[in-house]
Amino acid sequence: VQLQASGGGLVQAGGSLRLSCAASGRMLSNYVMGWFRQARGKEREFVSGISRSGGRTYYADSVKGRFTISRDKAKNTVALQMNSLKPEDTAVYYCAAGSSFSSANDESEYEYWGQGTLVTVSS
Repeated sequence: VQLQASGGGLVQAGGSLRLSCAASGRMLSNYVMGWFRQARGKEREFVSGISRSGGRTYYADSVKGRFTISRDKAKNTVALQMNSLKPEDTAVYYCAAGSSFSSANDESEYEYWGQGTLVTVSS
């Protein structure tokens, strides 16, 4: 499955962005989906995950209460709504597709990755 992340951009602190991950080739509902991010000079880290049904979600502590992951099965997309953005949220954001929700925060569990979209939050 090919994943395409979009929606990144430049936003002021306190603002919002909505990232989207679209797929070609297969239905995203067949996969656990996750968002990861990598800031310059840092390792890639888990942001959020969602189960196949969309009924379970999982967030990193750093984004809990500010970010919301969701599925749109009709559009075959997964979104990450990011509110109350902080400068430390600045990173390249990647969507990924995997098979295990119990390991949703483990990037090694994801088989497919999008190309990343840059989010820059200015102070």
